[in-house]
Amino acid sequence: MAKTVQTPIDNKLLSLLPDEVYRKLLPHLETVPLNFKQVLFQPGRSINYVYFPIHGVVSLLTIMADGSQAEVGLVGYEGMVGISVALGIPTTPFRAIVQIPGEAVRMRTDIFKTAVGEKTLLQEILLRYTHALIVQISQSVACNSLHSVEQRMCRWLLMIHDRMRRNPFPLTQESLSQILGVRRASVGAVARKLRTSGLIDYDRGEITILNRLELETIVCECYDISRTELNRWIRGN
Repeated sequence: MAKTVQTPIDNKLLSLLPDEVYRKLLPHLETVPLNFKQVLFQPGRSINYVYFPIHGVVSLLTIMADGSQAEVGLVGYEGMVGISVALGIPTTPFRAIVQIPGEAVRMRTDIFKTAVGEKTLLQEILLRYTHALIVQISQSVACNSLHSVEQRMCRWLLMIHDRMRRNPFPLTQESLSQILGVRRASVGAVARKLRTSGLIDYDRGEITILNRLELETIVCECYDISRTELNRWIRGN
């Protein structure tokens, strides 16, 4: 059930807007739940709403003809889902699915397109965010091809932790195996190794990051590249 948006909104992209631009958008924003495994968009289909997550994480998946899938990007409180609309493209090549439940504010696509066309600072912010997301997606493709399951899993856990900003967060090994595109046994082996080393803990579908600094020494360079671009976008330089 959608509800009226209250201010301020804990979404980084919206928080960067000048007050006069944000106030103009506010009447058209509504708060909605993000339910686990809820599909927001399907590849090639029209986007009816754009979403600005407040809590929770949305995965962007590439779907193959045989039904197999691979995650190429994720979006949390820092951004928006449906960025192709800002570029004048009414569809997306990705399936957008809620990986960790939470809450978002959304806006009808037609209203959003009108707002983008008004040549305000919103355009600049969206273009900067698009660049950061492209870097993340490109780095994910390289990471999936070149790095070990352990490095990829550490990268994903750190990216989720960045966006959740809390411990623990809900995540099953089954979900991780689907996200990484590897067997569940491989995910289980890495998870046990990380827990034995005191880096993470997990129980009943929840994961806790115990030693973030040590995880950052294991993860591949892909994590730092994506994080650097994201931070640069947020700072506006």
